[in-house]
Amino acid sequence: SLVWAATPGMLFQEDKQTRLHPLSLSWVLGYNSSLAVHSLMDSEDRVLLYIASHTAVIHDVLGNRQYHLQGHTNVISCLCVSEDRRWVATADRGPDALIIVWDSFSGIPVRTVFGSHPADGVSAIAISQDAKYLATISAGTVQRVCVWKWTLPTEKPVCSTKLRPEFGYQDYVIFNPQNPYEFVSNSKTQVIFYLWVRTKQEHLCLRRDERTASLLSLQTFNSVVGHFSQSVFHFNNSQALTGTSAGKLVVWDTVSPQTLSEELQVKPHSMKATKLVPMQKDSLTVLMVFESCIVTGDVKGQVKFYDGQLQLLACYSHSEVGPIRSISFSKTPPDPPGASPACSTSCTASSQPFSDSSNSISLTLNRNFILSTSDATVLHVATDRTNFEKVMEEAKQAVNAIACHPRRALVAAGSHCGLLKVWDYQQTKYLVSRIFTGAGIQCLSYDPKGYFLAAGFTDGSVYILDAISLQSSCKEFRFSHGPVTHISFSHDSEYLATADEKYSVTVYKRVLKNGSRCWEHLAGLHSHYKPIRSILFGVQLDSNEPRLLSLGEDRQLVEYDLNSSSKDHLVVLHRDRVEQIAVPLCLAWYPQLSTESFILTANNCYKMKLYNTTTKMCRKTLLGPTYGSPLEKIQILPTTNTMDPQKRYLVYITKDKVGLQILPVDGNPHKSSAFICHPDGVSDLASSYDGRYIFTAGGNDCAVMKWEVNLNALDAAASLGGEDLMPFYNLLDGGREGEFFRELEDYFYYAQLRSHGIETLEPRQVSTHIPLEEIPSVMRAMGFYPSEEKIEEMINEVKFSKYVDTGEQVTKINLGDFIRLYINHRPAFGLSMKKIQQAFQVLGYDNENGDKVIDRGDLLLLLQCRGEHMTEDELAWCLTTLMGKHPREGGSEGDTYNPSGAAALTEEEIPAEITAEIFAADILGLPIAE
Repeated sequence: SLVWAATPGMLFQEDKQTRLHPLSLSWVLGYNSSLAVHSLMDSEDRVLLYIASHTAVIHDVLGNRQYHLQGHTNVISCLCVSEDRRWVATADRGPDALIIVWDSFSGIPVRTVFGSHPADGVSAIAISQDAKYLATISAGTVQRVCVWKWTLPTEKPVCSTKLRPEFGYQDYVIFNPQNPYEFVSNSKTQVIFYLWVRTKQEHLCLRRDERTASLLSLQTFNSVVGHFSQSVFHFNNSQALTGTSAGKLVVWDTVSPQTLSEELQVKPHSMKATKLVPMQKDSLTVLMVFESCIVTGDVKGQVKFYDGQLQLLACYSHSEVGPIRSISFSKTPPDPPGASPACSTSCTASSQPFSDSSNSISLTLNRNFILSTSDATVLHVATDRTNFEKVMEEAKQAVNAIACHPRRALVAAGSHCGLLKVWDYQQTKYLVSRIFTGAGIQCLSYDPKGYFLAAGFTDGSVYILDAISLQSSCKEFRFSHGPVTHISFSHDSEYLATADEKYSVTVYKRVLKNGSRCWEHLAGLHSHYKPIRSILFGVQLDSNEPRLLSLGEDRQLVEYDLNSSSKDHLVVLHRDRVEQIAVPLCLAWYPQLSTESFILTANNCYKMKLYNTTTKMCRKTLLGPTYGSPLEKIQILPTTNTMDPQKRYLVYITKDKVGLQILPVDGNPHKSSAFICHPDGVSDLASSYDGRYIFTAGGNDCAVMKWEVNLNALDAAASLGGEDLMPFYNLLDGGREGEFFRELEDYFYYAQLRSHGIETLEPRQVSTHIPLEEIPSVMRAMGFYPSEEKIEEMINEVKFSKYVDTGEQVTKINLGDFIRLYINHRPAFGLSMKKIQQAFQVLGYDNENGDKVIDRGDLLLLLQCRGEHMTEDELAWCLTTLMGKHPREGGSEGDTYNPSGAAALTEEEIPAEITAEIFAADILGLPIAE
């Protein structure tokens, strides 16, 4: 097998395989600084393992290569590495949490445990010295500890136990290197020792002495203990050690030593805190045993080595090193080994000098190691030279802003910690960075010519920087009253617009002053009353003048008149309401794929809409990608000169995914594809100037991911989905051969009969079309109840579908086009009882039985006065028809409708208090699941 034949280093020796997916992860910038960074290779080779969001990254620093271990759908919460650095175990927390064991030589997942801790996932994981067992602790309020023999093909642990809540939240666990049946975990206030034994019944159990979990108080040692950080087992006796935030070590020892027989029978296992050893004043953040040394790391960035008697042997520190998060040693000492340990000038060595007589300690102290800090810095420390070398320095707070240069292979990323970095994404190396103090970077944008980089900050300030040097081109602007959320340049680089959290749009203009070009504030406007989702510059159809639009959650699309605007006066040209119920979320200019020009929007109901750029009339409503959450941002993928100009693509992000969509949009689900990129949320999106790469920023996961685009794979997937109407038939319940489709055909042809007159004796003309006026009736017959505004949009969509090309209006529709119309306009996930219940929660009151009800009179009044108004007669007719009681004067079928009789029947048939269930089942006639 590939795993059996794998050798160290072969991971990066294989040729790069062909990308088989539309989007493939190519590079990761940044990492999760709250988790450990491990060194996987020997000596001077710098191959690191770290976590970025839901991906484990194996990074060859010197070779400038990465390999990505992908398999988790949630953010990875913990990891561990075997003693020989071959086996890597990762675990996550969230729905469908996984534990995956990887072979670091080949990158192959050799074991996946599903449903290990189904409620909340995993908070801590450890692997035994012999690499046979895993210990995991769940992340829930009531934690569960499990031991797994991962080489067995079973989804059940070999033993487990629950922890009581008073033990505190256990977030660290480690095995005893001398005994794989013993391990220890700790919270900030509790330490628990576990002993796993085999009983005479040949089953495994877990025994825990709860007395060892007692909270150490000030009175225990007459000294402040502090919070626990990490625990380890001593390397040459039965003791264990726990580091604390007070710079001390708690020494644990057995009260009555255990005696192990050949059957591993155990006497009561009891550990007790016997000593509290003050090591230093600063908090200990890392405690580990490496061969014959005890190693500590602290909040001041110091690494100290102690012998078994806790005597200081060596100390390494550097003024630029922050609080240490992890320490990882190389497997073998550097060549030549044997140099004496050295202490840096900022740290004093032990009063008892180290003796080279102990060869094992000498070898340990001459191992190079990797340090990671809580402020997202990774350093390589060469012990023979006391040389601290920065390997990585990444953002330590949320990365919410990215932007790609319009003409060069550069990507800029901005963080809430004020760090702005520019990457060459072809060479995968940093070029320049700048740190802004006092505020975080919220949004970035390059101007179309590539001269400027504009940055919006959380304090409302706006900086316009030189795109290469990152030096300020002018003094910063402070005209926004809240954090700047969006920023964009006009196509001619003459205007810059921003939107902020206070629902305002601010415009800056480039002007000529004293013979030089500079930027100045033009005007601002409080143009929305809900959050602004997008600002967009475009070009006038009849000139080269820029036009500016903003889209808000208030459903308003606002266009500004830049030519008429003056100092401190921003003029609104048009204000259009683009949605009736749904909330628009993003905006883009649609490529010129036809004679007509469009603006593309996406809303929270998974619909995409095309609006005429001049009239703002909704010309098409289309089913968008349905991958768990609506589209949050959209961009048209840039094209290269070699591409067909009529083949265009859309790139988008949802809450946690990045995807591609083939244009033109038509509702075909096979024309889109999406991949999980940041499970905790995507904050921004950018495309390279040539359309070959897409970049996503993950916000709180502090990572930026580079995705390689393979459009051929997306085209192939769309072709496999079928042509013409086949993809739409499959979206119908039962497909082309199902009962639903046959019922739709029946209604469609019945509508033909209705249009000719049901009782006519004239010869009927057989047709494959129905008049547009029949569309609402057939839609309602199929269980889709559009509003009057939605009906008007549907009819206009068909009526004017050919008007721009032919100048004629369409008056009828065939069955195929009707199916497309039905699929694109109906709710993406059908009718939901949950939505009806939510409405009753808002509109209703609690009756005597505690049910949410609406008074019959209030319901009738709401239907007549709110939303799309209905007359009393219309309401009575609808309700009696829904309940199957259509009163007529006289009593025969041919008699006329009687409104007064309908009102009386409404009073009789509808109860005085209406619940959501009564409304859905008895009035609307919808089936209700038990």
